[in-house]
Amino acid sequence: MLPKISIGIFIIGLLSQNLQGQDIILTVQGPIPASELGTTLIHEHILVDFIGADQTGYHRWDKKKVMQKVLPYLQEAQKLGVKSIFECTPAFLGRDPMLLYELSLKTGIRIITNTGYYGARDNQHLPPHAFAETAAQLAERWTEEFKNGIEDTDVRPGFIKIGVNSDSLSEMHAKLVRAAALCHLKTGLSIACHTGPALPLFQEIEILKSEGVSPEALIWVHAQAEKDLQKHVQAAQKGVWISLDGLGYNSTQQHFEMIKNLKNHQLLHKVLISHDAGWYRPGEENGGQFTPYTAIFTELIPLMKENGFTEEEIQQLLVLNPQKAFTVKIRSLKN
Repeated sequence: MLPKISIGIFIIGLLSQNLQGQDIILTVQGPIPASELGTTLIHEHILVDFIGADQTGYHRWDKKKVMQKVLPYLQEAQKLGVKSIFECTPAFLGRDPMLLYELSLKTGIRIITNTGYYGARDNQHLPPHAFAETAAQLAERWTEEFKNGIEDTDVRPGFIKIGVNSDSLSEMHAKLVRAAALCHLKTGLSIACHTGPALPLFQEIEILKSEGVSPEALIWVHAQAEKDLQKHVQAAQKGVWISLDGLGYNSTQQHFEMIKNLKNHQLLHKVLISHDAGWYRPGEENGGQFTPYTAIFTELIPLMKENGFTEEEIQQLLVLNPQKAFTVKIRSLKN
């Protein structure tokens, strides 16, 4: 178990680095300068447990067995140049901060975990208190993880992960978005929202703005589910980060066309790419089928180079954009 440190020491450490002019990323091992993030996969999973909020827990998996299964895939990604991975499994869906900490130590890969709740899949991964509490109360829970660590560890979240259904926002899902906005204003953590099609995305933007949060704080997760490419352009022009993160599933050509479209609109600086790959599945034999974190490097990048993308543009997608999207920084409409 990690030793606890006081919030005062932690925040002073963050401020001292920021005063030196360095943007900060919060990894499971602590804060690092954003410039050290390196080649980054911004949406991946180590373990996901779909059994539901009422049944999931650490009793569902053996950390040693998970590590044995996952390590070769992380090492494979590392050989391809990956330095950092944002692990997007939320609480009550299989988030395990100590597992991520141990994997980070073992591999040297910087791993970033999250706070927040996942309302997609019709709320089956929300704890009972999520329905009873206000947005402000939920935001305070998530802020406490940022201040004091997740559960009894010193692992702190490096971003906010929420999830909504793909249709018009329900009252519950609107509350999750509002809670994320309030948490962002207290912590500076970016908001990655599992969204899919554009309909809820533009509703999310309006909720953030109503709380004084800039769309620059929002990452549109699974934007590849929206086939109207003009919606990608509209969202990016508002400041939203466009996350095309399903590259582990035979979608290379589709992702390429979406990236090219945003490049043609001079919006490559707002694009994030990843695989949404993995993951160990508790309850399945040996964790089930695991999708590797490789398609970007073995399929997408060669296709991009064949079609005129430069090394600088590829670096923009995999190095510079993740640094800017996930820097701990309050992005308010007043800024």
